[in-house]
Order: sequence, then C-alpha cells, then structure tokens
Amino acid sequence: MARSFDLSLILFVLYLSTAAIAMARNLEEESTGDTEFIKASCETTSYPDRCFQSLSSYASEIKKQPRKLVETALAVSIARAKSAKTYVSEMTDYKGITKRQHEAVADCLEEMGDTVDRLSNSLKELKHLEEGDSGEDFWFCLSNVRTWTSAALTDETTCLDGFGGKAMNGELKSLIRTRIVSVAEETSNALALINDFASKH
Repeated sequence: MARSFDLSLILFVLYLSTAAIAMARNLEEESTGDTEFIKASCETTSYPDRCFQSLSSYASEIKKQPRKLVETALAVSIARAKSAKTYVSEMTDYKGITKRQHEAVADCLEEMGDTVDRLSNSLKELKHLEEGDSGEDFWFCLSNVRTWTSAALTDETTCLDGFGGKAMNGELKSLIRTRIVSVAEETSNALALINDFASKH
C-alpha cells in the first residue's frame, strides 16, 4: 500500500515537472514570437534599430497587437519629447549664451511643447478606436493621429532649423541637436508604424 502510494506520488511529481517544463517552453516561445513581431514591424521604419531598441522591452505587453505597438511607440515618443523639452529649458541658462542662441532655444522650447501636446493628442485619439472597426469613425480618428504625429515631427525639425548657420555652431547647438534628433527619430518611427497599421485595415 505504501509502495503504491510512493509510486503515485512519484508519478504526480513527474507530471507536475513535465507540465511546468512545457509551460516554461510555451512562455519562452511566446516571448520570442512577440519580440520577432516587434522586429519585423520595425523594419518598416526609417530607424529600425532604434525602433527595436525602444520597443523590444515592452514585448510582453504588446503581444503581437499592431495597435498596442503603435500606442507604445507614441508613449515612448512622448516620454522622449518631455525629457528633451526639460533639457532645452535648462539650456536657457547655458554659460556664454548669445542673444540669438537664446532666441533659438526659446523657440525650440515652444516647438517641443507643441510636440508633446500633439503626440499626447495622437495617443488619446488612438485609444478611442474600436478594436476591429474600419468604418468612417475609425478613419477619422486615424487621420487625426497621422496629422498630429506628422505635425509633431515638423515641430522638431523647426526647432533644429532655428540653429541653422555657421554662427550658431558650437557646443550648445550640438547638445540640443543630439536630444532633438533622438526625439525626431522616435516620432518618425511612430508615424511609420501608424501608416503600417492603417495599411492593414
């Protein structure tokens, strides 16, 4: 009787172990599939490496969902834009800043504020879309998302244009440019993913 009980216990433990291994394998395969989805989606963007680097850590949340991918890309762009806006605002006190540079920084700060607003509007609008919908309301919302995201990209370019010309060359321009280019690349990628999402409806 005891021997029979021991055998049953051993078989039960073996069953649990096998089930746990199978579950772990399924989770690993699912995780790999989610990451591959992001990698393949990022190939449609202008900066695929940056896209994958920014979004791959959210693979378990995105889970092969195109809309969730776009929402995440916009959220990442907003976070970058907010960080850049804060950074630019700190540059108004940059040591040795000239009057022209100060004006360019002030204009850039305004443009980055607009960028944050437009990207935030895009994300809010995207969340209004009904899953599986493709009617007039869907395309109206999606058109707004595209318009605002594209406008945000224009704002970022306008900021950089303010530092045009040799007279503006120097460390200040270089520091701000690095931050804004980073935001612009994220925004460009988000726009590409929005367009790819639209093309599948």
